[in-house]
Formats: sequence, C-alpha cells, structure tokens
Amino acid sequence: MQLLPWGGKLTSESLKFFSPIVLWTRFSPSQDRFDILYSAFMDYYKAWFELIKPAVGETDASQIMSNREAQHRYLTWRAEKDPGHGMLTKLIGERSSKELLRNFLFNGINELGSRTFLDYFPEYRCEDGTINEKRSIIGKSFENRPWDTRGEFIGKISN
Repeated sequence: MQLLPWGGKLTSESLKFFSPIVLWTRFSPSQDRFDILYSAFMDYYKAWFELIKPAVGETDASQIMSNREAQHRYLTWRAEKDPGHGMLTKLIGERSSKELLRNFLFNGINELGSRTFLDYFPEYRCEDGTINEKRSIIGKSFENRPWDTRGEFIGKISN
C-alpha cells in the first residue's frame, strides 16, 4: 500500500465488480513507478496462474449461464460507465469511443448476452427513457481502500 497507494474515488456501484485485492492506484507522470507497477502486475499474474492451474472446466449448464450473465453484466456496466470514456471521446469522438469500448476494451458484450444497460441497472433510467449520464448515482465514493488487510469490507454502501 505504501508503494501503490489507493488511487482515489471508487464508486460504491463499481465495488461489486472488484476483488478486495484490486490494484487501484494512480500516480503523477513525474513519479517513476513503472518498475513497481510491473512487479505488482507480475505478482498478480503469477498468483492468478497458480489459482487456475488446478481448475477444471465448468460442466453445469446453469452455472455456465450464470457465469456468462455475470460477465455480460460487468461488460455492460463498463462499456457504459467506464471512466475513460470522456477522455476517449475528446480524443477520437463519441461514436469511435463507444465503438472502441464495446468492440475492443470490453469485447464480448455483443456475444455474451442481449440485455441492455437499463435491463441490468434500471435505476439509471431517466424519465425520457435515456440513461442518466452521471458516472455514479447511488451510494458514495470511497477515497480510501474500503477493505481491510483480510479482504473484509469495512465501508458502508448506502443507497
């Protein structure tokens, strides 16, 4: 935590998609932290690889469908509410940024399901049927890591 401090606001709506061991950090361009970040990435990669080595393919059709639905829900959330969307729009335009988000960064959204953002997150529906453009509309943002060292959630999410 000293080398890669908490990266700032993370919305309570986003928390449901993150593991307690998430690397959520930000540093200024003047800070030379690339070696530290790369080392952390490699540690995560090695741990992930050790976790999946003994894994066997899921065969239960209902669990497979549940997993696909969860992945599609995540992709749908990120394609609509990704914090980089504004920057991408400024760089390459609205249409191209949406295309990049849906077809590259969050690839699979079109193949894994047909539900829409508002199907999954109806609380974002405006009176005119459009999606509320605010990045977060419920709960609070977490300025600090909301999990303790054991991975237990220590914050309170309010709706």
